[in-house]
Amino acid sequence: MRCLLFACLLLISLPSMALDRFQVEGYILPNGLQLLLKPGYEKGHVAIRLVVGVGFDDFPCQSKELPHLLEHLLFSGIDEGGEGALEERMQALGGDWNAFTSNTDTTFVIEAPAQNQRKVLDLLLAILTRTHLDQHDLDTAKRIVEREDGGHYSHLQRWLDRRDPGHSASGQLAVELGLKCAERAEVEPLTLEQVEGVYKGWYAPNNMSLIVVGDLDRLLPAYLERTFSQMNAVEPSDHPPLPAVHGNAETRRTLMRGMLGDGARLHLIYPEPDLGEQHDETWELIKAYLDWALYSDLRLKSGLSYGPWAEREVFGDSGFLSLNADLERVDVDEAEHDILSLLERLKKDGLDPATFARLQQTLIAKQAWAVQGNSALADYYWGSLNEYDNGHFDDPAKRIKAVSVDTANQALRRMLTATPYVRIEKPLLSYDGLYWLVGAIVGLMLAWLIVVVNKRRRRP
Repeated sequence: MRCLLFACLLLISLPSMALDRFQVEGYILPNGLQLLLKPGYEKGHVAIRLVVGVGFDDFPCQSKELPHLLEHLLFSGIDEGGEGALEERMQALGGDWNAFTSNTDTTFVIEAPAQNQRKVLDLLLAILTRTHLDQHDLDTAKRIVEREDGGHYSHLQRWLDRRDPGHSASGQLAVELGLKCAERAEVEPLTLEQVEGVYKGWYAPNNMSLIVVGDLDRLLPAYLERTFSQMNAVEPSDHPPLPAVHGNAETRRTLMRGMLGDGARLHLIYPEPDLGEQHDETWELIKAYLDWALYSDLRLKSGLSYGPWAEREVFGDSGFLSLNADLERVDVDEAEHDILSLLERLKKDGLDPATFARLQQTLIAKQAWAVQGNSALADYYWGSLNEYDNGHFDDPAKRIKAVSVDTANQALRRMLTATPYVRIEKPLLSYDGLYWLVGAIVGLMLAWLIVVVNKRRRRP
């Protein structure tokens, strides 16, 4: 098996094969660790990504920061030298590392010289298996995470988060629908026992994928089998179901953003109907079309917005597509009318086939240069792990090309049968409104003063 793997690595090292980013040698160690190895574009460098299948979505609102805390704790040191000595060891190897916690995973990101790739992987294995979790380091990690999240969570910030100002327009809608936590997760109540539970339950080889891209050591497969196989598998933890819509949201709301200003933002937010196999590709094409349509109508024709845009977001188990525009607050009604008129035309007449074909070809062409270099390739594999099967990743260009204009029209019409959620963000007062308010106050004061003076004159 090992000899066969060496031969595969040798073959895919050839220049003619190195550019095929969709073919990747992958296998699973006996303890369940998934390995993906790919000779990359650049010599003398490797990009390493260790993806652990645990993220914010695996925890309830009050304890969502647990995987983030553990991520920081794993950089606190493997011996008496602590965090500083650990960083010095990585620096001595010429490498650089960081980690990120997302909704779905926690990923350790390493860039290193190819000549030291095994030593760097030794250090990665050491923090996974030899880090001692203690209360002092946990307290330090809590302070770091709190600063990353915006500092001390005051009573005022908590009050704002329970209301509109603490969220974006789409985030506020997600809170109303029960798809997002209303308040920021706090770290102070979390205990060392809870963090240790995350480590024991989730940081196991059968819940990890190790991606190495670049100038690979030819003995790397044997090294990985000898070292990372020492980690012990655990009984897999079940991922909780993603939040589903269980609340009611108002169809139209105005959200206060600041106290004074003449600007505003308009958002028309639609839930994305599920389309099955071609879901993402179809909605990406529709998003691209709506981007162009908004630009053409609101900027080029009417000049209402300099940079209108369409956006896709996911909250819980639901996807949303929004049409957005930065505006002068006096133009909000006109812009909303124009956008609704645009959508009504598209619903009635469908997407223009020539425009659709042009934008489709643009998205396909971007795939040729979207991933350049070892680091970008490693990140691409990280983001597409769910698509990996039997040595191959799906080619997104082929999936985009397979979407027809008729499929896109059907999807768009399904979406437009729903009433959009309209969210308007603007300050409490415009400058003109402030002038009128000040004028009214001055007028009331003058009226009061006149009344007082008249009363005094009437006194005998």
